[in-house]
Amino acid sequence: MKKVYLMSADMGGGHDSTAKALQKAIEMRQLPWQFHVVEFFKEIGGTSLPQTVYNNLVLKESWGSWVRIFNEPILVPSLKLKVRLNYSAWLKRLKSYLYQHKPDIVISLFPYINRILYEGLQATLPNVPFITLPIDFADCPPHFWIEQQDQFLICPTERMVEQAQELGYREEQILRTSGVVINPRFYEPIDCDRAVERQRLGLEPDLPTALVMFGGRGSNAMLEVAQSLERSSLNLQLILICGRDKKLADTLRRSQSRLPRYVENYTSEIPYYMYLSDFFIGKPGPGSMSEALAMKLPVITVSNAFTMLQERYNPEWIASNEVGIVVRDFREVDRAVAQLLVPDNLARYRAKAAALNNQAVFEVVDFLEGILEKPEVRSKEFV
Repeated sequence: MKKVYLMSADMGGGHDSTAKALQKAIEMRQLPWQFHVVEFFKEIGGTSLPQTVYNNLVLKESWGSWVRIFNEPILVPSLKLKVRLNYSAWLKRLKSYLYQHKPDIVISLFPYINRILYEGLQATLPNVPFITLPIDFADCPPHFWIEQQDQFLICPTERMVEQAQELGYREEQILRTSGVVINPRFYEPIDCDRAVERQRLGLEPDLPTALVMFGGRGSNAMLEVAQSLERSSLNLQLILICGRDKKLADTLRRSQSRLPRYVENYTSEIPYYMYLSDFFIGKPGPGSMSEALAMKLPVITVSNAFTMLQERYNPEWIASNEVGIVVRDFREVDRAVAQLLVPDNLARYRAKAAALNNQAVFEVVDFLEGILEKPEVRSKEFV
């Protein structure tokens, strides 16, 4: 039985979601693989400091959006510096770990650590293939997702293909996918009547419906979205998913609204709520936007100084593929919604979203299967 090891970190929800998506796709295929997810910083580095800083500073809503301005000039270099300062000690621990567990393939779901993972494998198990699987649409060089080394790189967009080629990756090292990995649940048919289910939630059966969602932690930006749409003359309704932010959900439930709305806390039923919706409003996170597009929902998102470094290309990708509208501030979201709801516009955007046909989670499993079955496909010396 082949041992598949995913190297990740508990920093934001995207890495964990990608690991779970791959695990489900592997189970669906009934492949005889042992699947292991390794928390690199905790299990190899013996520290939880990077996760603590990121999850409690960058992602903590109570600090406000201003802290994200410091992500690029301070926090990103600080994490890179921490990796450099601990490189020798972590490499020693990694080599011991790899020698003990002897994986058949190693896949990285996290930036910053791909050089040390590659060198650890070269020192202990040089014939074991190494793959980097970015959860972002593009790299943020230097030394983020793409390192100049002999490995495979999964590329969800043409921008990342170009970035890999600029660093000397050959065609056989670049594994193109039709998007970023999302859970297979978003491809499963949903057997229900949309109009009936909307009414069950207290919504109108035929009004244009926006799904407003800002990840598992929620965001006070949802209040700005709701207020902007309340002030407008638009005729629509909202499904607002607040994640684990109970205070936000309570505030939205208590506030007066002329627009029909349904407020939900953290839920695993995102595909269901997307099925009931006509378009998506949310942050430019690659995972949630890709989930929405897989459900044929056009995206309204934001791009400004507060946008996370690794997410800055995502709005550009949305606009260039004509699958949504990008605003500078969510307080202006009413104008984007008005543009989206112009006759024929919504149908055109939905058709563009459907045409993407992102099958990345299944494509990645195909790549892994091919590499494991034919180890000779491993690329030769990097040039």
